[in-house]
Amino acid sequence: MNMVQNASLVIMGVAGCGKSSLGAGLAQRLGLPLIEGDDHHSPASRQKMREGIALTDADRAGWLATLAGLLARSPGGVVLTCSALRRAYRDQLRAAAPGLRFVFIDITPALASERVAARSAHFFNTALVDSQFATLESPVGEPGVLRVDAAEPLPQLLDQAAAWAAAPSPSQEAA
Repeated sequence: MNMVQNASLVIMGVAGCGKSSLGAGLAQRLGLPLIEGDDHHSPASRQKMREGIALTDADRAGWLATLAGLLARSPGGVVLTCSALRRAYRDQLRAAAPGLRFVFIDITPALASERVAARSAHFFNTALVDSQFATLESPVGEPGVLRVDAAEPLPQLLDQAAAWAAAPSPSQEAA
């Protein structure tokens, strides 16, 4: 059963923060479909990342448009994993899904590098972790954003995010 009616969530942060793990667990707990953002990168972008070449805004444009379209076609709510590093990217996603909320998984560069290095089957090159932090515009202080600490155990992060997602957002309270 969908506990979070008509609400979509983006699980965001730099590579290695735990977006996929938290997103999958949260989607299951909330009864929402999961969209894994990495599945929608173009082959050219995947190749660039394998080679340790940071993506540009132009590289991300089609990917973000695809994700925005998927959000717009999910009026019953969805959990999307997406780095959403810049405010402009988040605003593009917000425009596609009114009431969209973000769970920002905050992580230190050292822990992100350690986690990315431990992933053998992923296309993301560890050399790109620094570029992710350079690109990141923290969403802390933006409306509809929950910050969680990537160093906390996954069950604790799931509990925090699920409780926050189930609570009415300020825009829902006003309605």
